[in-house]
Amino acid sequence: MILDITEHAKEKMLIYGITAEQIIKTIKQGAKFQQTDGFLAKYSYLRVAYKKRGNLYRIKTVYIE
Repeated sequence: MILDITEHAKEKMLIYGITAEQIIKTIKQGAKFQQTDGFLAKYSYLRVAYKKRGNLYRIKTVYIE
């Protein structure tokens, strides 16, 4: 799994203290919901909005709910 993290998502990761490992775990183990342009993965308190192209995951944003 290759992560391509947008600048917006990097800023959110810094603010919330979210690691790349947590993002990967959320995508792999979390519930997934299709959105207009990609997916939203939910695992525990973490949310990850992303688009998938093959093995590349473009992380659009992350947040805590």
